Amino acid sequence: MSRNTEPKPAEPVTVEANKTVRERFPFADTRDLADARRGFMGTASENLIRSTDGRVVWDLEAYGFLERECPDTANPSLWRQSGLTADHGLFEVVEGIYQVRGFDLSNMTLVEGERGVFVIDPLLCAETAAAALALYRAHRGDRPVTGVLYTHSHADHFGGVRGVVTDEDVAAGVPVLAPQGFLEHAVSENVYAGTAMNRRAAYMYGAALPKGERGQIGAGLGQTTSTGAVGLIPPTLDITRTGQTETVDGIRMVFQLTPGTEAPAELNLHFPDHAALCMAENATHNLHNLLTLRGAQVRDPRVWARYLTEAINLFVDTSDVAFASHHWPVWGRDRVLTFLSEQRDLYAYLHDQTLRMLNQGMTALEIAEEIEMPPALERAWHTHGYYGSVSHNSKAVYQRYLGWFDGNPAHLWEHPPVEAARRYVEFMGGPDEVVRRAEQSFAAGDFRWVAQVVDHVLFTDPDHPRARLLQADALEQLGYGSENGTWRNFYLMGALELRRGPVGTPTSTVAPDLLAALTLEQLFDSLAIRVEGPRSWDADITVRFDLQDADTITLRLRNGVLTHTVGDGPAAADPDVGITLAETTLRAVLLGVTAPEELADQPGVTITVGDPAKLSALLGHLGTPDPDFAVVTP
Repeated sequence: MSRNTEPKPAEPVTVEANKTVRERFPFADTRDLADARRGFMGTASENLIRSTDGRVVWDLEAYGFLERECPDTANPSLWRQSGLTADHGLFEVVEGIYQVRGFDLSNMTLVEGERGVFVIDPLLCAETAAAALALYRAHRGDRPVTGVLYTHSHADHFGGVRGVVTDEDVAAGVPVLAPQGFLEHAVSENVYAGTAMNRRAAYMYGAALPKGERGQIGAGLGQTTSTGAVGLIPPTLDITRTGQTETVDGIRMVFQLTPGTEAPAELNLHFPDHAALCMAENATHNLHNLLTLRGAQVRDPRVWARYLTEAINLFVDTSDVAFASHHWPVWGRDRVLTFLSEQRDLYAYLHDQTLRMLNQGMTALEIAEEIEMPPALERAWHTHGYYGSVSHNSKAVYQRYLGWFDGNPAHLWEHPPVEAARRYVEFMGGPDEVVRRAEQSFAAGDFRWVAQVVDHVLFTDPDHPRARLLQADALEQLGYGSENGTWRNFYLMGALELRRGPVGTPTSTVAPDLLAALTLEQLFDSLAIRVEGPRSWDADITVRFDLQDADTITLRLRNGVLTHTVGDGPAAADPDVGITLAETTLRAVLLGVTAPEELADQPGVTITVGDPAKLSALLGHLGTPDPDFAVVTP
């Protein structure tokens, strides 16, 4: 392996910047360390969690190096946070409520009932969830799972469900609870833009990075994502309103719906018999994302802050502990009140001040550079931007209200990256001259500028050897100085791929269970976004599906647009092909399990009119997403 592919040491400028962090923040405050270790009952005897084929999907000891002193190649604040989130094992929150932490990006919470145990948020994959449940049972007995709750619609809170219950368990009466709208959002987020999100998540969580002081040390919210089997069992009971109460296996729960906060469908819940409050992912020990770097719809910090105020009013007077689906609990009513109030003020301040500044005419970039958090909030460790950041969250608020355009007409019709880069580099004297000057900037410690200007060279000549290595070096130094775990991972992943080439997408949430949970309308929508428009401009194909014991559905491809209509009508009157079949068979064809040309041979399928080859022709206009598209090069 070439020496140039290896990570480099921290530059003097980076070393000095990280030293300043130690002087700025209260590292002598060790309450979080005590809270993170409180109630520890033990951990697994086997460090490696494997899939059925023997592949390692999680290594409990991968972050053991975090027990050492912080090196020059890491921001000391992020190193501290990563050490806390890497702590793994079974922990007692209060008697009857337990958490398994450090077995995945998220926590699994287990609440003991009269007959068994109620599982909240069964991690990202079945393998880690099964290992977490096994650890709980090793300490608390082989209790059956008597219920499951998904607090919200992100995959690390439902994907491991098949590691704790089966379809047969649910059919036999084990309830699966979730907030209203959960299934729609869980499916649509991971399918419609799932390929792009998963590729960008590879950068965000850095699962492919080597773990160590010059590599991946965490993601702020947790360490990284597991790489096992993601699944989904649809909910059997929806939580539809704040104040709704449910009792499962003798466990009383009072719910607060919080849609549009950290997820489009989310809830908090209170356990009155335990004086315990679960805040899902609405209040954790970091500043969260208003727009996650992997991509998502912009979250509403105004609504987020208001729901935190509502949670305070509803539950704090009867809560001796608050815990969440990431990080560690907070004990004591006064501390719970302070914690939730500061979290509330965090999102409210970002919202209000960004709006104040944009109404003064400042752009998103200008606001992100100027906005500062109040000193009282900055002194609290749990408000730090380990996962979200003040910088990209303020840009998210700007985007939510004003969109991508900053109002300057010079930015209304800019050249795309490659064309702009070619012109920039030509103006600046050519690739070699730009790199020569950028090397001087690197020596001066201006890594932000190096990354910005060398990017133009790479989008002009992606194989320019000096530019690739210089850009990798600059991104690496920016990563070493980042307090935000996801920024560090993005920077270091960029450096890794520039030096070694693409590493792909380690974790995909576009799993068979999620595809099976698509409604037919969502399935047709997911096909429509794959139509290769220009190649389909002249196509005009109509396919009618007469579903057995259900509606007629007609697909039409015309003008590069795939539309669908339900029922009889003009669109269904004169199809190029008409097919009678079961919904399960239709799904198999549309998901690629059954080839269109094999359809006529399937049981229960009848071609009622026209040419069956027309279905193949229609599906032939669909493109295939690229899960490994380039990020730091064109």
